[in-house]
Amino acid sequence: MTATTLPAPSRRLPHGAAFWTTAAVFLAAMAFTTIPTPLYALYQQRDGFPTWVVTVVFAAYAAGVALSLYLVGHVSDWVGRKPPALFALGLEVVASVLFLLLPTVPVLLVARFLTGLGVGALTAAATAHLGELWRGAGGPRRPGVPAVVATIANIGGLGLGPLVGGLLAEYAPAPLVTPYVVALVVLVLAAVAVLVAPETVERSSRAWRPQRLTVPAEGRGVFSAAGAGVFAAFAIFGLFTSLAPSFLAGEFQQPSRLVAGVVPFAVFAVAALGQVFFTPVAVRVQLVVATVAMVVGLAGLAAGALVTAEWLFVAGGLVAGLGVGLLFRASLGIATGLVPAPQRGEVLAAMFLIAYVGLTVPVLLVGAALAFLPAVPVLVVFSAAIAVLAAVAGPRMAAKAAR
Repeated sequence: MTATTLPAPSRRLPHGAAFWTTAAVFLAAMAFTTIPTPLYALYQQRDGFPTWVVTVVFAAYAAGVALSLYLVGHVSDWVGRKPPALFALGLEVVASVLFLLLPTVPVLLVARFLTGLGVGALTAAATAHLGELWRGAGGPRRPGVPAVVATIANIGGLGLGPLVGGLLAEYAPAPLVTPYVVALVVLVLAAVAVLVAPETVERSSRAWRPQRLTVPAEGRGVFSAAGAGVFAAFAIFGLFTSLAPSFLAGEFQQPSRLVAGVVPFAVFAVAALGQVFFTPVAVRVQLVVATVAMVVGLAGLAAGALVTAEWLFVAGGLVAGLGVGLLFRASLGIATGLVPAPQRGEVLAAMFLIAYVGLTVPVLLVGAALAFLPAVPVLVVFSAAIAVLAAVAGPRMAAKAAR
C-alpha cells in the first residue's frame, strides 16, 4: 500500500475542499445508521411487537459492523479509499429503500444488517482518507485536525441521526417514511461527493485475507482493562441508540419523537465534544474524569428510572456520555501504545471488535431480560454492571498512563 498524493484530474476537487466534503460524507453515513433510533417506538405501536425485538433489530446492525470490520475494513489500504466508501454508501442506499418499501420486522433486520456492513467498510477508509487529504492540502502544520474532524464526523454523526429522525418524525408528514426519503437524497449526494474527491492510495494487487487481530504479548492485563473500557463505553452507546427512546415512551410516558431523538443526540454530542475539549489534558486525568463521570452518570440514570424522574435519567445519560467519550479514546490509546507502530492497526481491529461486542451483547441481554422482568430493575442492573466495569478498567489504565 502506498498512501500518497496522486495527481488529481481536472474534474476532481482540490484536496482541501475534498477534505471537508469527505468529512460531510462520513457524518451523513454515520447519521443514517441512527436515524431509526427515535422511530422504534413508532414501529412498536404500529406492529405491536415487544421491546426485546428492538434489541434484536439493533443487534443485527452491530453484527454487520463487526463482520464488515473483520472482512473488509482494511481493504482500502490497497484498493483505494474511494471504492469502500462507494460500496458502503450503496449498501446504505439499499437499506433506506428497504426501510421505505417493506418496513416489516424481518426486513428491518436485513436493512439494519446492511447498514452495519456499510459502516464497517466506511469507517477505516474515511478516517484514513481524511488524514491523507489533509496532508495533500498542505495541512501538516496542524496534524491533529484530521483526527478531531474524524471523531466529530463519527460520533457526531451517530448523535445527529436521532436528532434528524426525531425532528422529521415529530413535525413532518409520514413519520416512518419522510426520514428515509431525506436520507436517500443525502446518501446519493454523498456518493457524488466521493466520486469527485481525489484518490490518495495507489491501487495494488494483494491477496485478500481477513483483518489480522493482535493481542499484545506483553501488558495483557492493561490490554484487558482497555478492552473492558471500550466494551463499557459501547454498551452505553448501545443503550441510547436502541432502548432509551422506548424507555422514555414507556416508563416516563414521553410521547414526543423529538425528545426521543434529542436525548441520544445529546449523549453522543457530549461524548464527541468531551474528546475534543480534553485533548490537551493528560491521559491519566482523562481516565479519572471518565471513570467518575461514568459511575456518577450511570447512578443518575438508574436513580432517574427508580424514582421516575425524567430529568435525572437524562442528566445521568449526559454525564455518562462524557465518560464514554473519554474512556473510549483513552482505551484505544493505551492499547495501541503497547505494541510497535506496524502492529497498531491489528490491535485497533481487535479493540473495535471488542467494542462492537459491547454494543451488541449487553443490549441483547437487556432485551432478553425485558421479556420476563419489568424495565426499571433491568435498567438498574445494567447500569450497575457497566459502572463496575468502568470502575475497574479506568483506574487500571490510569496507573499505566502514570508510569
